[in-house]
Amino acid sequence: MIIRANKSNLSGHIRVPGSKSHTIRALLLASIAEGTSTIKNPLPSADCISTFKAIPLLGASAEMKEGEWTVHGAGKNAHLPSDVVNVGDSGSLLYFMSPIAATFEGWTVFTGDDSIRKRPVTHVVDALRQLGAEAYITRPDASSCPMIIKGPISSKNSVTTDGRLSQYVSGMMMAATKMNGTLHIHLTDPKETPYLTMTRKWLESLGAKVSISEDFKEIAVEGGLEIKAFDRTIPSDWEAVAYPLIAALITDSELVIDGVDGTGTQGDDAIVSVLQSVGADIVWNKEEETLKVRGLSKAKNGGYLSTEALEKGELHVNLAGFPDAVCALAVIACFIEGTTVLEDLGVCRKKETDRIAVLHKELEKLGATVEEGEDYLVIHGHSQIKKDGTKNEAFSMHGADVESYDDHRVAMSLACAGLALGGVQVKDAECCAVSFPHFFEVMGKNGADFREC
Repeated sequence: MIIRANKSNLSGHIRVPGSKSHTIRALLLASIAEGTSTIKNPLPSADCISTFKAIPLLGASAEMKEGEWTVHGAGKNAHLPSDVVNVGDSGSLLYFMSPIAATFEGWTVFTGDDSIRKRPVTHVVDALRQLGAEAYITRPDASSCPMIIKGPISSKNSVTTDGRLSQYVSGMMMAATKMNGTLHIHLTDPKETPYLTMTRKWLESLGAKVSISEDFKEIAVEGGLEIKAFDRTIPSDWEAVAYPLIAALITDSELVIDGVDGTGTQGDDAIVSVLQSVGADIVWNKEEETLKVRGLSKAKNGGYLSTEALEKGELHVNLAGFPDAVCALAVIACFIEGTTVLEDLGVCRKKETDRIAVLHKELEKLGATVEEGEDYLVIHGHSQIKKDGTKNEAFSMHGADVESYDDHRVAMSLACAGLALGGVQVKDAECCAVSFPHFFEVMGKNGADFREC
């Protein structure tokens, strides 16, 4: 599907879906819990549906109705996956479930779609081998699925791994509840640390004893926990909040985003302070769970975004803790007067696609000036208006045909850029359903002119 984004302004109230990260954790923990769990406001995205379909392989069963999913946990009857685990396009499911599967005696096979069969799993294989499993990549000279694992792993062994990708570390933390003794995880280069905190809070809420050192290099999870069923409401997804947020700031818009999560369990909420630092008119009311966003003429400062008030006149954002925000931040950086440096992004080369290379290539098609390094992006941007509110002749971005590379975050970010530029056509835009089902329809109800070509 090709989507054409035309110039538009946004207004009214919008609510983004529930958190993918919370939904997948909820499903997997409910599947090994004793009793029936209720998950309200789950994200019905492709990744979460893949997880929903996978948990019966562990012995659980589940029912789905709009706005609420019910999981009948396998509890003490949880078992080795009864079939090949096909994770679809979900790296989260792959990295979370593989350590859990490895707690059982016997072989498990993990595979997925073409994208998953390109994503690295060598770090998973190495970590599980340290814990006593047999683990192999089936294809000679490959570094990705299919992957086969023979458990059980044991907390008698500690594991040392870099931890630059957080998901398999969270998977080991969840798996630890099914082991005897305490699992010790040593991380040499921890990244995406807010997600480790999210996993810790989930486990602690279910009775687990978890400790994480201040530098996130030492994690200990006490095993032997019999998880009890739970009822939870999934908070809104900050990764999804980013798209209407940036779209409103670069257009003549006044938009209220409802149901915004203020619990601090999602590192991506840092995007608010980042954008406020360059003059973005954003008001976060945590009591009402709303973000009020105003762009261009609707904003208090006329919508002028600039790095001039920052140290050395540059915006530096370390994204180690919330790397999934790179796509949204790279797009809006093109509309900020001055230089933006997005740093510590090495993990982004191992996501659904190499997001550093892809953003460099596709933003240049739109007229942006971008530099790429091994683990950083530099964007030399221009505000659409000058400080006095007049048109900025230095702003030269324009519409173009762009590729999504089947990466949902790339697709949504580029489509949002099109609402300011007009004439941006995004190829393979249906991939947005991975994390934001009906993205174009939801945005359209608030004025976004997206049309299928």
